[in-house]
Amino acid sequence: MDAHLTEWLNLSIRWIHMIAGVAWIGASFYFVWLENNLDRRNPRDGLSGDLWAIHGGGIYHLEKYKLAPPKMPETLHWFKWEAYSTWLSGFALLLVVYYLNPQLYLIAPGSELSPAAAVGIGLGSLVVGWLVYDLLCDSPLGKRPALLGAVLFLLIVAAAWGFSRVFSGRAAYIHVGALIGTIMVGNVFRIIMPAQRALVRAIEENRVPDPALPAKGLLRSRHNNYFTLPVLFIMISNHFPSSYGSPHNWLILAALAVIAVLVRHYFNTRHHSQKFAWVLPLAALGMVSLAFVTGADKAAAPAARAQAPAVSEFAQVQTVIHERCSVCHSATPTSPLFASAPAGVMFDTPQQIQQLAPKIQAQAVTNPIMPLGNITQMTQQERDLLGHWIAGGAKLD
Repeated sequence: MDAHLTEWLNLSIRWIHMIAGVAWIGASFYFVWLENNLDRRNPRDGLSGDLWAIHGGGIYHLEKYKLAPPKMPETLHWFKWEAYSTWLSGFALLLVVYYLNPQLYLIAPGSELSPAAAVGIGLGSLVVGWLVYDLLCDSPLGKRPALLGAVLFLLIVAAAWGFSRVFSGRAAYIHVGALIGTIMVGNVFRIIMPAQRALVRAIEENRVPDPALPAKGLLRSRHNNYFTLPVLFIMISNHFPSSYGSPHNWLILAALAVIAVLVRHYFNTRHHSQKFAWVLPLAALGMVSLAFVTGADKAAAPAARAQAPAVSEFAQVQTVIHERCSVCHSATPTSPLFASAPAGVMFDTPQQIQQLAPKIQAQAVTNPIMPLGNITQMTQQERDLLGHWIAGGAKLD
């Protein structure tokens, strides 16, 4: 497909994915907040609680029934297409970005994995991930939510480790997000919506609704709520090579997921008490610790390079940049995969190369994630050359 059309297809799908995701996550946050803030003191007969709220210049009164009203209202709003649209657009984005160009974005540089096998692993993991999750939730473990959560976390971390062995760091992160997203939409499609339809059908047929189904739907909805913040990070992770480009990227993702879940738990419980307020400073400390840990290798690398012989001339560096990087990062890319320079990064002049030396250091030296898929075959000696030049002050003479 033409590079220009691919770029606009990517943009359009990504925008749809973002819009749908905001709608879905916003609804998830709101309904969990609503559930947690119902006034359950002396509820009216048939209700489990109610809530008064003010927003946008108006006052709202919301009531929740223990199961359902005696008669269904004429208009009942359902929440499902936000979830379906998010997953469908995300899957389309996975196809366009990773599966149409598997050797560029999906497969780890130097891997002997074939494109077909890589795509097969990616798609298969989504199916297997949902089946394993669903079986665990329906097993006796499902009656012990905390233990179930711990087991699910360990399995997702194991999946992250496995993805990092066969995919590029960026693709590994995205596939963890796709796996979680598939579980979330599976919960909506296979559990939550059927439970809600059964509830409505029982009322319409003047039967007593089965309380087990709504309870099961509520549990899966809670799972989705705690999944949201890790997924949100993964959605923006391609901007941060210090995370996915690290040799320990799966551990970094696991740590970030723990922080995200703890923060989500605080906001889910803070209206009842502040007993989890300690989570916020702990999360901040965790982020600082991750920044320190991921920066340790970067700090050591320049020190080692400073002792190496100085690069003779900038011309050597410019030659490497021209041969390995400028095929994509140029005002006029020669690579058929790009119609314009990715992220607007260009190495056409010595001044541009010098100005972007920190990016070169981060993405081609410390974390060897560029060139994408190493399609231009940059060697370790060339990476060392760039590192020596940057450590020496990135001079042009």
